[in-house]
Amino acid sequence: MTPCILFEDEHLLVANKPAGLNTHGPGPFAGEGLYEWLRHREPCWAKLAIIHRLDKETSGVIVFGKTPIANRSLTEQFTRQQIQKRYLLLTDRTPKRDTVTVSSKLVRTGNRYSTGALGELAETRFHRTALPCPGPNLVALTAEPRTGRTHQIRVHAAESGFPILGDVLYGGSPFSRVCLHAAEITLHHPLSNSQLTFRAPVDFQGDSRSALRTALIDPQQGNAYRLIHGASDGWPGWFVDRLGDYLLSQSEHALNDGQHAELSRILLHHSLAGAYHKVLNRQVRRTTPGESAPRLVLGRAAPERFVILENGLEFELGFNEGYSVGLFLDQRDNRRRLLTGHIAADFQLPWFQSPEPKAEILNAFAYTCAFSVCASKAGARVTSLDLSKKYLGWGRLNFTLNGLDPAHHDFIFGDTLDWLRRLAKKQRSFDAVVLDPPTFSQSKEHGAFRVEKDFGCLVTAALPVLKSGGILLASTNAADWPPEDFLAAIHNAINSVGRKILRQHYAPQPPDFPVSREESAYLKTVWLQMA
Repeated sequence: MTPCILFEDEHLLVANKPAGLNTHGPGPFAGEGLYEWLRHREPCWAKLAIIHRLDKETSGVIVFGKTPIANRSLTEQFTRQQIQKRYLLLTDRTPKRDTVTVSSKLVRTGNRYSTGALGELAETRFHRTALPCPGPNLVALTAEPRTGRTHQIRVHAAESGFPILGDVLYGGSPFSRVCLHAAEITLHHPLSNSQLTFRAPVDFQGDSRSALRTALIDPQQGNAYRLIHGASDGWPGWFVDRLGDYLLSQSEHALNDGQHAELSRILLHHSLAGAYHKVLNRQVRRTTPGESAPRLVLGRAAPERFVILENGLEFELGFNEGYSVGLFLDQRDNRRRLLTGHIAADFQLPWFQSPEPKAEILNAFAYTCAFSVCASKAGARVTSLDLSKKYLGWGRLNFTLNGLDPAHHDFIFGDTLDWLRRLAKKQRSFDAVVLDPPTFSQSKEHGAFRVEKDFGCLVTAALPVLKSGGILLASTNAADWPPEDFLAAIHNAINSVGRKILRQHYAPQPPDFPVSREESAYLKTVWLQMA
């Protein structure tokens, strides 16, 4: 069970939502919210229903319905105001009274809410309480909303003269997070009608970035994930990954004093061995592997190759291999989907429902074959295709590392477009084709490949080798390519060859790569089942 789950039975799932994660993604091309993350995580959670929401900046307990009975019951309890909620907050302003009750109508003005003559009625009761505070002159309060309006507690606190610490949108003093936490919820079980109370512990002093990762990533299943994702985590232009026992820092400049200190803190907090830094070069094709490799900046050096854990599988990485270390962490959830067969609600990989015969998977642009390992571990026979013999050899090592015999699979060296045409002429067909090309590549056969210009041609070439009912996984990290244009290129290619889409799921980038106004989404992935 994932670390953020507080309770689960046949009808209810109760989670502790970390700050910085939406309850629900705000749109198809934004970052993943807790609701989507849960529904895509396990098949048994695919039918979850949102009954209430928490702001992105608010942490704490949230309840989802798992059955129609639960959904009806919880909706009715919320409508009749039978569910009791208790929040905790911090402020650096002293309330005039220990107990304050606020009742007003709320209206939206831009990206804020405020009290107005019209709007929906909202009522909140505040009471001063004892709570460990992360600094002097801070006051802790409980907030008990009798209604569930958007930003209700934040508006009422601000208009009462004690805005929430960190809630700069409503006049609060700057802080590392918005200090508002849904601490407790009391409801009646939808089947037994027994009263239940669920509580989520609060830690306003902790690192909210670390809390988000801790809540969503099971340390027993993985030790490779992003710890700092640029401006979304308060460090514009700086990215830090945990890779097993080591950190990899990346930016366009050398580390400054603040970044160096933060790396030291993270290293100590996670009890890691060492930290490396890589200066990102926009002219990467003009640099040698030695020039683009990261440099040790803290702790002890990593061995030439070391092993990390992802989705319960092992992969070999190395800091001396040039621009990339051997694994792209932002594809972790897509690899898990291939491993488990669960793409999204009502979208399962068809061959998982009938184990015989084995599925045949083509992984183009295979790199070190991480997608191939996941498909093979799930029982498929995989053909890995790449323009580098070195990376295919590395992929074979990853197979062996996970107890898989690479001799039972195919590894093809060559240009993807050329080999797709060859495979079609040989009437080879596959149950799934994985297309995750680099944004730019160069081959003798076809010259330069640019993803924005050539992705449609790539899809057109792949469709003849994809079986009817087969799965196409198409992905790109081309940051400047709008997702609408990415999807349009794919749909146009499909229409041009007369194929039809049976199912489609757009997968946002994972929550340890959080999306914000300051750090927009760059990874685009779509899973398609084709007629």
